[in-house]
Amino acid sequence: MMSIMKQTQEEPIINHAQFVTGVIGTDDVFDIDRKHVAFVGRSNVGKSSVINYLLGRNSLVRSSSRPGKTTEINFFEVEDDYFFVDLPGYGFARMGEKQREKLRKLILWYLMYTDATDRVTFVVLDAQAGLTDFDREIVTLLQSEKQNVYVIANKMDKLNQKQQHALKLQLESELKVPVLFSTTLKKRGRKEIWAKIVG
Repeated sequence: MMSIMKQTQEEPIINHAQFVTGVIGTDDVFDIDRKHVAFVGRSNVGKSSVINYLLGRNSLVRSSSRPGKTTEINFFEVEDDYFFVDLPGYGFARMGEKQREKLRKLILWYLMYTDATDRVTFVVLDAQAGLTDFDREIVTLLQSEKQNVYVIANKMDKLNQKQQHALKLQLESELKVPVLFSTTLKKRGRKEIWAKIVG
């Protein structure tokens, strides 16, 4: 396990993190022995900000100025142990139906049919906007395959404490998976998410 995580109560310090490649299908990157930490969610939920926050970087993962523009699965090497895997955002209203279906198939291919068996998957959602049908589908599929899956309710600073509690209860009751809160604005959630990655 990474030396940065020897003391699990401390915030991890990432010494090495870099972009490796973007893929749209079978690639040699899948032959490299790394644990995959995958992030999936609709456009504009703040996946890029969450990943940058977890890695202690400002702009390693860049969010597109045009939602729905990213159409590849982007791999980032973290230390010598992990690939952080940023899947394309989905559900952008201006995206054509064919493009939406293409992205949906690419995401499901990665999650269900690749050899990345040592993986934890985070379904990221906007705490105010809530779940999409595809979010639900992904969680259900991963559960059926006994894969490690968690929900990150991002931008939780938009909700007061009572709303946060109600949302957590509602999501965990519906999805039957642990729900974590994150806000990059107020710098919360990093330790809790890393605990799931390392665990």
